[in-house]
Amino acid sequence: MAAFIIAEIRVTDRAEFEKYRQAVPAVIAAFGGRYVVRGPDRHWLEGAEPPSSRLVILEFPDMARLQAFWSSPDYAPLKALRERSSTCRIEAVEGYAP
Repeated sequence: MAAFIIAEIRVTDRAEFEKYRQAVPAVIAAFGGRYVVRGPDRHWLEGAEPPSSRLVILEFPDMARLQAFWSSPDYAPLKALRERSSTCRIEAVEGYAP
């Protein structure tokens, strides 16, 4: 079953975050992941607007591949770069299969 990373991101250092944004797609793809949503264009419809400026949703084939990506040595330096250049709220969820 597909698994998703949902990230709400507030960029604090645009130049550094741009390095992350350019490098991370190849690592995501190497683990079978793909972007479902990527970007700052949000149109709030209801409820309190979140404090983040970007929303990213990644899809992986399953939770095992998602966890392999998250804990991989390939992602570790990029994760550190993201942590230095932004504040985030990130969660992993499994997809729905009726």
